[in-house]
Amino acid sequence: MILGPLFMILVLAVLIAAAALLVRWVGGPWQGTSPSHHAPPGRTAIDILKERFARGEIDKDEFEQRRRVLGD
Repeated sequence: MILGPLFMILVLAVLIAAAALLVRWVGGPWQGTSPSHHAPPGRTAIDILKERFARGEIDKDEFEQRRRVLGD
């Protein structure tokens, strides 16, 4: 009678562990939540600058100033 609750706790622990492993296996490798700040090959500094301007991260004056510094 004393082994019943212990066995039930053990079964629940095994089920929870199995569910966690299944979710991890189905989800694939963890990629993290922070975006990568490395530029993929083929993107130039001007391309990144244009994207930042398009997203509104920088204003027109800053865009023009940085574009002049980059020489485009």
